[in-house]
Amino acid sequence: MKSDSELKKDVEQELEWDPSIDAVRIGVEVHERIVTLTGHVASYLEKVAVRKAVERIEGVRGIVLELEVQTDDGKRRSDEDLAIAARSLLMWDAGLGEQAVHVTVENGCVTLSGEVMWSYQMQEAERAVERLRGVTRIINEIHVRPHPTQSDIAGKIQAALIRHATEEAAHVGITVQDGCVTLTGQVGSLGERRLAFDAAWSAPGVRDVVDQLTVA
Repeated sequence: MKSDSELKKDVEQELEWDPSIDAVRIGVEVHERIVTLTGHVASYLEKVAVRKAVERIEGVRGIVLELEVQTDDGKRRSDEDLAIAARSLLMWDAGLGEQAVHVTVENGCVTLSGEVMWSYQMQEAERAVERLRGVTRIINEIHVRPHPTQSDIAGKIQAALIRHATEEAAHVGITVQDGCVTLTGQVGSLGERRLAFDAAWSAPGVRDVVDQLTVA
């Protein structure tokens, strides 16, 4: 098992290695394998890249993001401009109709609401908006219409984990209640945890995922 100091070094090196991240502006602290990141980033997309970079490090049990989004020019994009740009992206890039997802913006915080047919559409909507300059936070309140039975959902998630050759697939417990999937058990890394989480969201009819997985 890596020590906190070893994990800190690994995280710092991973941040420096990623070309989409300005590691100079980010502070790293590790306590009991929980990584806390402080400082500021130039965009919400960079903030997402930081989280994903830390998730790639084996041995990290949790991540605390205390990063502030600050544009390099210091100018804040207007909420109206952000809302217009977000609606355009959702309609054309994410392939969602104007009525499917609603956008509300306040002080750079984008709230997405509405209803979609599939869970991947909810995730795609968030991924589209996170690319926008000026976004400081995203609140995703989109709902997914229920479709298959609970046993169908659990079976599809388990099959997806096996297809991706996840060694810990057999140790992941899956329960489904009214479209809400709860994942339990233990996995070997944050990457495997993310894979299980994404597999759950990709199953048709999933409206919410509760991640109770632990990292060995």
